[in-house]
Amino acid sequence: MEIKQQFFKQPVRLLAPMEGLTDPLMRQILTQIASDLGRPYDWSVSEFIRVTQTVLPVHVFYKYVPELHHDAKTASGTPIHIQLLGSEAQLMAENAAYACELGAPAIDINFGCPAKTVNNHRGGSVLLDEPEVMYEIISAVRRAVPTHIPVSAKIRLGYTDTSRMDDIRGAISDSGADWLTIHARTKTQGYKPPAYWDKIKAFNKLSIPVIANGEIWNAEQSKHCMVQSGTTHLMLGRGAVTRPDLIAQIDHNNQQNLGSNATLLWQDLITHQIKFLEGQAKNDVVLVGRYKQWLGMLTKGYSEAQILWENVKREKNKATIIAALQSSTQS
Repeated sequence: MEIKQQFFKQPVRLLAPMEGLTDPLMRQILTQIASDLGRPYDWSVSEFIRVTQTVLPVHVFYKYVPELHHDAKTASGTPIHIQLLGSEAQLMAENAAYACELGAPAIDINFGCPAKTVNNHRGGSVLLDEPEVMYEIISAVRRAVPTHIPVSAKIRLGYTDTSRMDDIRGAISDSGADWLTIHARTKTQGYKPPAYWDKIKAFNKLSIPVIANGEIWNAEQSKHCMVQSGTTHLMLGRGAVTRPDLIAQIDHNNQQNLGSNATLLWQDLITHQIKFLEGQAKNDVVLVGRYKQWLGMLTKGYSEAQILWENVKREKNKATIIAALQSSTQS
């Protein structure tokens, strides 16, 4: 109960873990924007760290969560929870315990990843067909982690279909998880609209908080999600990358005492894009590629991004792209 009261004093807004997208650099940018707009994320969850055969060395944890060097928080102060993915309960427990020694404020367990490679190696959403294994993993992690550190799980509604929802709910209920995040689609449904928010409601029978996720692109959809799911807690994914002000728009729209600066204009976003391009990466080729991925998503949220995309989509030189960004402030 203490953990619940500590983390869920009000409706929470989380930045989702998205492999290859919300990496440390993107987390830094998006959490800074949210903080500047007056509605910081309550926390973000890291990309999953794959657990297979051993307790991972420290450099792996620092690679995925460099925030561990800074009290497990981004520069703007947003806590980062560490997500683990694997199928061996004891190994997951040992890695979770080690992550906590390194400073993890919470452990999240991934039962939602739909990637074929991950599923073929018995990880992520394929375990939704094995609720008994889910129970073993969560309960083993819960026993291994200090009692004051939360253990949560992220799931989908099922693997190929929703026929095992009751079994999944029972496994979560008995496992000792402190809260549950649900992406409102099955693995088979992938990311194809719609999200079935109404099916989340069945999990509200649990005695723990439930967080809704999936297909929230704007404030209006967030309202529909909360009504249909029966929970006020939201995890924002691709919508938050497409419109970095989505979190502020949602709570401004729901009149949660925000100021008038809930909208992030394109000219204000340019500074953050340049910071992204000046961030750390293996090399400039990787950085430019990652930026173009983001810019491509921004075209769905900003008309100005579409114009810039047409100008730089074939450009490989980072300095040239930065110059194009700077010149777009005058357009």
